[in-house]
Amino acid sequence: MELLKDKVALITGAARGIGKAIALKYASEGANIAFTDLVINEAAEETVKELEAFGVTVKAYASNAAEFEATQTVVDQVVKDFGRIDILVNNAGITKDGLVMRMSEQQWDAVIAVNMKSAFNFLHAVVPVMARQRSGSIINMASIAGQTGNPGQVNYSASKAGLIAMAKSVAKEMGSRGIRANAIAPGYVISEMTEALPQSVRDEFVKMIPLGRGASVDEIASVALFLASDLASYVTGQVIAVNGGMYC
Repeated sequence: MELLKDKVALITGAARGIGKAIALKYASEGANIAFTDLVINEAAEETVKELEAFGVTVKAYASNAAEFEATQTVVDQVVKDFGRIDILVNNAGITKDGLVMRMSEQQWDAVIAVNMKSAFNFLHAVVPVMARQRSGSIINMASIAGQTGNPGQVNYSASKAGLIAMAKSVAKEMGSRGIRANAIAPGYVISEMTEALPQSVRDEFVKMIPLGRGASVDEIASVALFLASDLASYVTGQVIAVNGGMYC
């Protein structure tokens, strides 16, 4: 039995990486997929084709998630195209690292806008849709950095901690309307972003992980599937750490 058959999932920043892995996992379980990215380029179009191979309806939307009015426009279009939204995954994110005493205002503002304000924008637009349905699952993609902090990532860590707090707050606000909200906090994930790091840096990460390896994007997506499905029907306001024991 498909866990998400005929559900509609809206996933931000899903043309690649963890977002794409979540979209593929959801599509494999019968969900129709709406996803956003800053531009709909060749990579996004290829993602659409991969998702459509599961026999579900898929549409990609160009969206600057940090823009409030543009987000509402996109959500309105998704509802027009699909009729409903059952799952929202706030996945869009960037990094602009630097020590706090050298971090520019632009570095701070850019990360907060894309990582945290974008989540607010989509929550603001999607929650009324779910409230009318009296059902929905919201998943904020946070990070171990939002739980522990991380040197050189004051902006990123703050944004991810904010996503955790936002999920907890929405869970308390909207539980009576049948809406669940949770956060996933991955640790070291093997992805295009981390593969660009020097091998020595990656080796140091692995030394801190009791399981002795990084996570695959598919392992993160499996947790996102659980939280989106009825298997997690009594799970809300939680942070699911997927870090191999790196932080307990």
